[in-house]
Amino acid sequence: MESVILILGLLFFAFVALGVYAGVKAVGAAKRGVDRTISQARRTVEETTLRAKSYGQTGVGGELAQLRLALRTSMRATQEALQAGAAEDASLAESLGLFQRLSVHGRELDDELKKLEREPGRTTVASLLPSLKQRTERITHSADSLRWAARDRARQFSDDSLDALNAQIDVEAGALRHWTVESDAPVQGQGGGPQSDTSGRSQSQSRGPRSQDPGQEQEQRPGPGQGSGSDEGAARAITASDPRRQAGYPWQKAPRPETTN
Repeated sequence: MESVILILGLLFFAFVALGVYAGVKAVGAAKRGVDRTISQARRTVEETTLRAKSYGQTGVGGELAQLRLALRTSMRATQEALQAGAAEDASLAESLGLFQRLSVHGRELDDELKKLEREPGRTTVASLLPSLKQRTERITHSADSLRWAARDRARQFSDDSLDALNAQIDVEAGALRHWTVESDAPVQGQGGGPQSDTSGRSQSQSRGPRSQDPGQEQEQRPGPGQGSGSDEGAARAITASDPRRQAGYPWQKAPRPETTN
């Protein structure tokens, strides 16, 4: 009895611990989701403000806003492209590591530009603009190079895969059209071979005498009571079909009746 109670107690504590662990994980996931949503909303608001300043504000403030907007846009696009490509291509892991090192310089520059926006001495800030523009161009150029290299690599892999697929489809299409290959092969006894020549000569020789005089051909035909011709005519008369039953289509001509002298 005591062992049963002990087992039940252990199961109860196990279920309680599992429930507490699942609750902590759920709370942590919800907190991360809320933090992610808040950070995205804050970033959207900040970028919208920078875009409004770059278009509506002139002078040093507008130029600083343009630099920050260009820097953030390039870095975010490169990060998304590399993270999406690294999930399918392991070779982009090194590129992602280089981008993380570049992101450190990008954050430092963004923080510096953000501080200069609140700087009251506009003359000093204006003197720093050339160097700030140069740093921004160097960082954005490196980020763009990584991003376009990753996209070109993905596009090249896609083109190679498409070429291989097209080759397989061509082979399969040729296999499905196998009858065209058989129809193109020359048939034995046709064409310009010696067999066709001899058969043509023999047919012309056999047809020669019969085509000379139709009257003679009619005279040479055996009559109804001569030899084997009468037997063949009787057999054809017995096995021949009734001409009245042959007219089955409207476009066939009706047989003419025999004329009597």
